[in-house]
Amino acid sequence: MLYTSILVGSVAIASYWIDWSLAVSPKRFHIGERATGSLDSFIASESPIALQGVLNNIGGVGSEAVGVDPGLVIASPSRANPDYFYTWTRDSALTVKMLIDTFIAGNTSLQSVIESYIPAQAILQTVANPSGDLSDGSGLGEPKFEVNSTAFTGSWGRPQRDGPALRATALIAYSRWLLANGEQSEVTSSIWPIISNDLNYVGQYWNQTTFDLWEEVDGSSFFTTAVQHRALVEGQMLAEQIGESCPGCESQAPQVLCFLQSFWNGRYVTSNINAQVSRNGRDANSILGSIHTFDPAAACDDVTFQPCSSRALANHKEVTDSFRPIYGINTGIPEGAAVAVGRYTEDVYMGGNPWYLNTLAAAEQLYDALFQYNRLGSLDVDTTSLPFFQDLDPSIEIGTYPSSSAVFSNITSAIRTYADGYFSIVEKYTPADGGLAEQFSPYASFLTAAARRSSIVPASWGASAANTLPSTCAGTSAAGTYAPAPFSCTVNASSVAVTFDVREPTISGETVFVSGSIPELGNWNTANGLELHAYRYTSSDPLWSGTASSLIAGQSFEYKYFKTGTDGVTVTWEGGDNRTYTVPEGCARNVVQSDVWQQS
Repeated sequence: MLYTSILVGSVAIASYWIDWSLAVSPKRFHIGERATGSLDSFIASESPIALQGVLNNIGGVGSEAVGVDPGLVIASPSRANPDYFYTWTRDSALTVKMLIDTFIAGNTSLQSVIESYIPAQAILQTVANPSGDLSDGSGLGEPKFEVNSTAFTGSWGRPQRDGPALRATALIAYSRWLLANGEQSEVTSSIWPIISNDLNYVGQYWNQTTFDLWEEVDGSSFFTTAVQHRALVEGQMLAEQIGESCPGCESQAPQVLCFLQSFWNGRYVTSNINAQVSRNGRDANSILGSIHTFDPAAACDDVTFQPCSSRALANHKEVTDSFRPIYGINTGIPEGAAVAVGRYTEDVYMGGNPWYLNTLAAAEQLYDALFQYNRLGSLDVDTTSLPFFQDLDPSIEIGTYPSSSAVFSNITSAIRTYADGYFSIVEKYTPADGGLAEQFSPYASFLTAAARRSSIVPASWGASAANTLPSTCAGTSAAGTYAPAPFSCTVNASSVAVTFDVREPTISGETVFVSGSIPELGNWNTANGLELHAYRYTSSDPLWSGTASSLIAGQSFEYKYFKTGTDGVTVTWEGGDNRTYTVPEGCARNVVQSDVWQQS
């Protein structure tokens, strides 16, 4: 669906994304208020706990990730009530981007973990799934996978189009470090092919609707659009640096930026548009979008919603103020003082509680803004941002205040105190052992906010050179080309997930199966055949698909397709001889066997 259209109907999914969340209400979670020394001492003691919390959830190194493929990041070790023992493309990319920034800042022990992420993502890009596959890039929009690098085929809010952009951003950051340290061969041979697939996906599909980062609304998402623009801009920069090309980056980035302006309603960011949803639009989605497109070299640019921009500050006030009257722990806290922040005011999941992630994001935006003000040497107050600043200094007036002025000194001090207040709320409701729900994203958000508080910032992504709107905005796209990225492994796969794709027109009520000479395919017993699914079936492409998740590498067998009639009983086999297949040996853990129904 193009963004110029209005989504007809909204989609609600039964399971909501909780892997970034922990409500900090002491009543619900029985977390008592926690008294420590200074905020500095809390951050110093919590930071190593948070980093270890991240590492514990990464396959190959993590104590909570037993059985997880190396390099995959799990959302949570919880396997029931709720079951979040999966790997999300978005979550993983955001977490690894934090690890990359931490590595570049000096923690060299993280490089092996970062390196393991690269082949893991090359593998996932090839996995056929309910969103599609790599042939046309559509499968890159699949939100989550099993921990053995196979497709998750259950019902979910899909596609989610922020994942490829965020993965590209993470790998671009690492690539730039490698290039600066003379390692271009790894970038061009191993990493660029993954990045290129993701950038092509963004250029081709940015103009179609998506589920938002909370996995609840199918429409257009501010967060998704913002990170897509960033990925295209820095993707073009990397392509030029290594002598590659990204036609979709150059042609689509200005149009994505143009569309990004559609979310601004004059007072704040309406976080989801082109969707029929009964919300006021104030959503932490927008604050997260601002901090994940923060460019330390940029001005306070409204067009890219930089953290210090008037739009971003006005939005910060609108979003955080919206939570003041709805949480008991915020009672009596005045505007301009920190509060616990949730997702959006209409949220009812698990009671609609505050989240560590979003409370820390509110702090991080303010630390980002302070960095920008200090670098620029001045601070602007205009009609859009005036209400934000008046919460901190009721006497402030519209104008430009140089860093040498008392107003600049007073207001930046007030902003830092305001930002520290959000951290203090997190401290107040963090258990004594420092655990943040044993989930990586609160840990990652803690570490990024702490880094910004110390003025440790990532590299520029080129926002200042990419903030000009085109003369004409249009819902365009650029067809991408896709190919499996090369990857190496130290241990060959002992078992392989084989996806069977067959194209056969059917009528409503018919179902296609595959059966064969091995137990996984039913030993030729049609009652035990592998049922295929029509997730991607269209009249022009009647595709049925299903995965046998664990076939022995090197094993050979015979197989054939059959379908059951509308009565669910009548069996019709395809014609021709039995097919033969040998499960490949080597690194590949996922392969696709594409067939066309054999006529009698």
